[in-house]
Amino acid sequence: MKIVLIFLFALVTLSASSQIKHKAKLPSYFGIRISPIFPTQFIGEKTLSMQQPANDPFKISTTITQTMGYSFGGTVRAGLTKLLAIETGLNFTKRNFDLTMELPDSSIRASNTLEFIQYDLPVNALFYIQLSKKWYMDASLGLAGTFSPTHVGVVTVPQKKQEFRHTGIVQSKFGLDLNANLGFEFRTEKKGFFYLGGSARVPFKPLFNMYLEYNYTGSTVNKVLKGEVDGSYLAIELKYFFPIIKNKGVQFNDGPIVQ
Repeated sequence: MKIVLIFLFALVTLSASSQIKHKAKLPSYFGIRISPIFPTQFIGEKTLSMQQPANDPFKISTTITQTMGYSFGGTVRAGLTKLLAIETGLNFTKRNFDLTMELPDSSIRASNTLEFIQYDLPVNALFYIQLSKKWYMDASLGLAGTFSPTHVGVVTVPQKKQEFRHTGIVQSKFGLDLNANLGFEFRTEKKGFFYLGGSARVPFKPLFNMYLEYNYTGSTVNKVLKGEVDGSYLAIELKYFFPIIKNKGVQFNDGPIVQ
């Protein structure tokens, strides 16, 4: 499925490029975007639950739930035809997670939070549907290359000598996500373009592997749980593209040359 999606995206891009090979160059635009992100069960696993096997007399359990985060960055749109463009950019994304942990036999319960930072460079094929003179509907599909710079972790001490250690291990710093967008755009010549829409982001592999280690100081009790965190989400996207500044003529008048 991954190979098919990559092939289709490449085919659309090459086809569009060949169609405009002999046509006049269309303008490109630079903009900024901000996007609150909302994890959901509709496109991925929002919650990861881990616990000891039922036959283990010393049970521990934990739940990792992705919560609302945000993403922002710059975006560049290069026109191919009047109704087709390539859109790319560079974004910063921060995902947030709620952690709960429990040791039922000892009535120990605790909670904490975890933050995960990622950078991505999307490349989308963007299609326009003109609704009126100034209103357009946009639909895009593409891939996003991602970079996860570091592992993450947090230590929780609910009681003296009790320690829960959550560690997120990134298996590869570089990854690939499926990226889809749908929205509406209002265009003005002097004030720029205003876009409001929704997007979906689905990683092709787990965001990171989560390990929970429980330690009791002064004893040999040491338990480890492992699971995979998905990272998929839906988002609301707000974009603004700056208007093109047109050259109105000669900016500097000829003058005498001083020797």
